[in-house]
Amino acid sequence: MLITSNRKVFANNAFVLLETDVHSVIGCPFYRGDTYSPCVRIEWSAGANKVAVHEIPVLVKSSIGKCFNPDGTLQGVATIINTQRKASAQ
Repeated sequence: MLITSNRKVFANNAFVLLETDVHSVIGCPFYRGDTYSPCVRIEWSAGANKVAVHEIPVLVKSSIGKCFNPDGTLQGVATIINTQRKASAQ
């Protein structure tokens, strides 16, 4: 379950996610070579251009999630696979 700081705007009975939300990752199986290096945090960018909550862009399917390991090293990109289908944003 993804947590958001948004407490105002819903889409399909769930709070919409914001570009400023930082999501924790649990159980990532990623290895860098032979070293276990799990993604523990995702930071988002490329939210909607025309839809915002308190001037913060909402996340859309094309948003980019940067995945970081425990020491803060960027090690991959998260993609949004499923979204609700009742509302849209650009």
